[in-house]
Amino acid sequence: MKTDTIFYRLFQSFPSIFFELINQPPETANTYQFSSVEVKQLAFRIDGVFLPKSNASSPIYFVEVQFQADKKFYSRLFTEIFLYLDKTQLTNNWRGVVVYPSRSVDVGETERYIELLTSGRITRIYLDEFDSTASQSIGIGTVKLVIEPESSAITKARELINLARQQIASEITQQEFLELIETIIIYKFPQKSREEIEQMFGFSELKQTKVYQEAKQEGKVEGKAEGKLEGKLEAVSFMLNLGATVEQIAEALGLDVELVRLVAAKANANEEKRF
Repeated sequence: MKTDTIFYRLFQSFPSIFFELINQPPETANTYQFSSVEVKQLAFRIDGVFLPKSNASSPIYFVEVQFQADKKFYSRLFTEIFLYLDKTQLTNNWRGVVVYPSRSVDVGETERYIELLTSGRITRIYLDEFDSTASQSIGIGTVKLVIEPESSAITKARELINLARQQIASEITQQEFLELIETIIIYKFPQKSREEIEQMFGFSELKQTKVYQEAKQEGKVEGKAEGKLEGKLEAVSFMLNLGATVEQIAEALGLDVELVRLVAAKANANEEKRF
């Protein structure tokens, strides 16, 4: 399972979940932007960085997802962080967050870094130690689904789907949650086809969503060459690969922005499955 890819998508789409994990108010996410960064000199890549949008007193958060035992992990982690801090113009303080499935995977050599690890700068999160109260959050529940045993993953996924439909008012946000859960289940059950998983959970809902139906009924999209909605939607992935933004694609094709976002999210899920 490419857990770093899943967590990158999770934090990018729902940054509030990250702040829930570190016991910060979910609303803190509104003051940050999330991205993956590369320290080009040594081709190091940090899984994720939360950068303050404007507040110079807010810390930079470096996030690493570590699901494999690696004795040199902390050596690499601090090398990446300090190289990044050396190259950036930002003067903010910093914090590091490492997400482990369990303590048994945390085997990195710590003797040379013990002062940093005990200074409060580094938070180590062990997903299997989150209590049942924390898991009532949709966000935390979705994170824990990554480590859920196969025997109970389907049941947990259905529970999360029901919670999302009950608690999330925005249809677009709800759809993003459903597709994220679908992606996690696809990685957990590689022996099942995407069609089987969609049938199990009813994920084949894109063409039934209000956004899609309204766009079709109101004639907002007429197709790439022959006036067909499906034609323009097929062009979305191609334009994304060329580097166009969702807004640029929507304007160029005459599509509703929210509809383009739905198609882009679906395309990302398919791409992640390939890798």
